[in-house]
Amino acid sequence: MQVSVDRDRCCSSGLCVINAPAVFGQDDRDSLVTLRQVVLLPEQFEDVRLASELCPGQAITLTGDEPARTGA
Repeated sequence: MQVSVDRDRCCSSGLCVINAPAVFGQDDRDSLVTLRQVVLLPEQFEDVRLASELCPGQAITLTGDEPARTGA
């Protein structure tokens, strides 16, 4: 799975950083999302998926292969 962000859509909520701090950061100047890594490790998929779902600006895009979701 790969992740990309659209800084024009980012509203600086910080939910991405809270849920996946190894992948997302916030710019010190404008508090907009930054990427710390683009290609994700399998153990990061769920945290990054949650960050994407919670993003109020819908600024996070996930692409590529990923395992099927498990659970309820």
